[in-house]
Amino acid sequence: MSIKTGPTIQAVIFDLGGVLVDWKREHLYRKMFDGDPAGMAHFLTEICPMSWNLKLDKGYPFATAVEEKVAEFPEFEEYIRAYHTRWEEMVPGDIPESVDLLSEMRGQGYSLHVLSNFSTETYPRMKSRFGFLDWFDSILLSGDVGMAKPEPEIYQLLLDRIGLAPGQCLFIDDSFANVIAAWDLGIEAVQFVSAEELRLNLVERKLI
Repeated sequence: MSIKTGPTIQAVIFDLGGVLVDWKREHLYRKMFDGDPAGMAHFLTEICPMSWNLKLDKGYPFATAVEEKVAEFPEFEEYIRAYHTRWEEMVPGDIPESVDLLSEMRGQGYSLHVLSNFSTETYPRMKSRFGFLDWFDSILLSGDVGMAKPEPEIYQLLLDRIGLAPGQCLFIDDSFANVIAAWDLGIEAVQFVSAEELRLNLVERKLI
């Protein structure tokens, strides 16, 4: 598929989880549900589904959310509390090849930004681990503003903050729904599948 041409890209906007850092809830719960993948799947879809995680990402306090869940599902108390107390185990590391690409784009002078669905309670626990987070010109987290991707308002807020037109920005996210929302606003966008595929896309766009 050919890449359409448009205004010169001046800014590159990155998602965090699944693009630059290896955030997966399964990293933690595979250990806790050792030998019981069906139990893990049930927990992550029925007890603490992604809709609940999104609520946390939009700023709902972890302590309150955890206590509510424990009251609702007391038999899963250990697993629910681990969602907060062992949160770091959901992020065993970064995605090195993606960080390499970020470094290349930084070296070429692009304005770099983060737009991520992320709790402001857990972000500081991650920022202390990954020095590349200091490379960004701005970081907009859903937990800071009470809205989240793919809501168009959060994209527009970032555009307003950085003062660029949608077509001057490239957005990279692993969620296709989030990519579609960016397209709808006129932002150039790429779905992240792998760092290798992203590199090929950036080369085709003549951005690296």
